[in-house]
Amino acid sequence: MARGHERWVLYRLAVREAVRTMRSAVARITAPPDLLAGARVTALVIAPHDLRTSDATFADDIYSGLFVFAGRALSVSGRSPFDYEPPSPEWAEVLYGFGWLRHLRAADTALARANARAFVSDFLANRGDAALARPVPIAARRLISFLCQSPLVLEGADHTFYQAFLKSIGRSARDLERALRRGTERPSRLLAAVALCYAGLCCEGLQPILRRATRVLSRELDRQILPDGGHRSRNARFAVELLLDLLPLRQSFLSRSLEPPEALLRAIDRMLPMLRLMRHPDASLSHFNGMGTTEADHLTTLLIYDGALVETMRHAPFSGYERLEGGRVVLVVDVGAPPRQSYSKLACAGCLSFELSSGLQRLVVNCGAPASGTDQRSISRSTAAHSTATIADASSCRFLTGEDGWWGRRLIGRWLLRRWGPIILRGPSPVAIDRRNEPGRAILAGRHDGYQYPFGVTHERRWELSTDGNRLDGEDAFFREGRGRGRARDVAIRFHLHPTVNVQGGDDGRLVLMTPLGGTWTFSSEGAEVAIENSVFFAGVAGPRRSSQIVLHLTVTEGAHVRWQFDHQEPAAA
Repeated sequence: MARGHERWVLYRLAVREAVRTMRSAVARITAPPDLLAGARVTALVIAPHDLRTSDATFADDIYSGLFVFAGRALSVSGRSPFDYEPPSPEWAEVLYGFGWLRHLRAADTALARANARAFVSDFLANRGDAALARPVPIAARRLISFLCQSPLVLEGADHTFYQAFLKSIGRSARDLERALRRGTERPSRLLAAVALCYAGLCCEGLQPILRRATRVLSRELDRQILPDGGHRSRNARFAVELLLDLLPLRQSFLSRSLEPPEALLRAIDRMLPMLRLMRHPDASLSHFNGMGTTEADHLTTLLIYDGALVETMRHAPFSGYERLEGGRVVLVVDVGAPPRQSYSKLACAGCLSFELSSGLQRLVVNCGAPASGTDQRSISRSTAAHSTATIADASSCRFLTGEDGWWGRRLIGRWLLRRWGPIILRGPSPVAIDRRNEPGRAILAGRHDGYQYPFGVTHERRWELSTDGNRLDGEDAFFREGRGRGRARDVAIRFHLHPTVNVQGGDDGRLVLMTPLGGTWTFSSEGAEVAIENSVFFAGVAGPRRSSQIVLHLTVTEGAHVRWQFDHQEPAAA
C-alpha cells in the first residue's frame, strides 16, 4: 500500500512538473510584455540598509586568500575564487550571492573597497560558472547585495566600472522579471519579487517594474506566510533571512515617500512573534525542518523590531509548533505535518520531536541541519536525527531519492530530483493535538500516523511540564492498527543531548545529566531498555560536534507504553 501510494504521488508530481514546464514554454510567447525590455539603469538613488551584521576580520581572511563559506574553506593563493571548483553547492550559493561583501564594507579601508571592486569585476567579466549564478534564489540574493553594498563597490570607482555595474543590475532585474513571467517555483517567486521591489525603488530607469513586483510580492506573502507567522516550508532559517530583507524593504518604500504594501506590513507583524516561539533562552532557534546554526546577532536584531516587552506566542497551529514554559525551562515541540512538496526540499521527518532547555543551557536537542554536505543533510533530515521515536530504523517521511522501483520509476524520480531536489513524497497526516493547563502543570499530547503505511503503527506522545520547570514527564505509546498488525517491530526512542551535556549512569538505574553551568538533571524510564549511544550535533557554530543520546529500546507487538522523566536537581548550597 505504501509503495503504491508513493508511486501515484510520484506520477502526479511528474505530470505537474511536465505541465509547469509546458506552461513556462508557452509563457515565453504569451506572457505579459517585458516591462524592462528597453530599460536601462542610469543611476542609483538609494542604498538599502543591510541588517545582517558584519565582521571586519573577514576582510583579513580575504587578504590572505581564504574564503570560508557554509562550513567549507577555499584558499585561492592570489587568484580569484571564481576560478576554482566550489567545495560544495552551498559554498557556491554564498559566493555567487555576494552577501559576504558586507564584511569588506565593515573593514572600511581603501584596500577593502579595492578588493570588493576586484571581485565584482571578476564576476562581471564572466569568470566562474554561469550555471551556478543563474538560479533565481542566487540571482535575487546577488541583486539585493549589489544594491545594499553599492556604496562600498562604487566609492572611488572609474566611469567604466560604474557603467558596467549599473548594466549588471539592469540585466539581473530583467532576468528575474522574465523568471516571474515564465512561472518559477513558489519559494523563488517570493525572493524574486523582493529583489525586484528593491531594484524598482533604488534605481533610476527601473521604475516600471515596481508596480508589478509589488503586486507579486503582496500575492506571494499572503500565500506563503501562514496566519500564525510561519512560512509554508516550516523552516525558521528561511523566515529569518526573509525578515532581514523585508524590514529594509519597508524602510526603502518610506525613503522614496511611498506607502509600503499592506501585505508587507502584515507579514512582518506576523513573522516576528513566531521567531519568539521558536527561540530558546540562549538566543538560538529550535532545530526543526532545516534550521541549523543560529546567528544570534541577526536574531537579536530582528527581535528588537518586535519590542522587548511583547509576550511570547506559545501556540502556532498553522505552522505546527507548540511551546511550553515552566520556571526557567522551555520546551518546543514539532506537532505539524510535513509541508507541501514544493516547499519540502529541506523539511525533516521530525514529527513529535522536541527540544528542552533550562535557562541558558540546552539539554535535549535535535541534530540540526549542517551548513553543507549532501550526505550529512540527508542524515540530519531523518527521524533518527530527532528526539522522537523511530520504528525499524525508518523515517516517518518518505524522501525522493530517484533510486527506488523499476527502471521507469527511477528515471522519473531522477528527473524530478534534478528539478525539485530531495523533497518529501509522503509523511504524517495533520497531527491532532490536545493542549491544556492543569494545577501545577501544562500538558501537551499529539499523535501521528507516519508509520501507519509501512508498519501499521501509530505513535502517540504526551508531555507534562511542571509549573516550576523542575520536572518533565513524558509518555510514548504505540498502537498496532491496519496493515502489518501482529508483526514485532523494533522501536528506538531517542533523546539527543547537547554536546555540552555529560551523561553518566547513576543510582537506581537513573541517568545523571551534568551541564557546564552547574545544573544537574536525572533521567529515568520504565517499559524499555536504556542505553547511552553516540550522536552528532550538526548545528555547532564550528561545524558538527560529537554528542551523546539517550536511547530507549523496545519491541512493539500489539502495543506498548513507555514512560520517561527528566528531573532537575537543585545544586547544593555552597
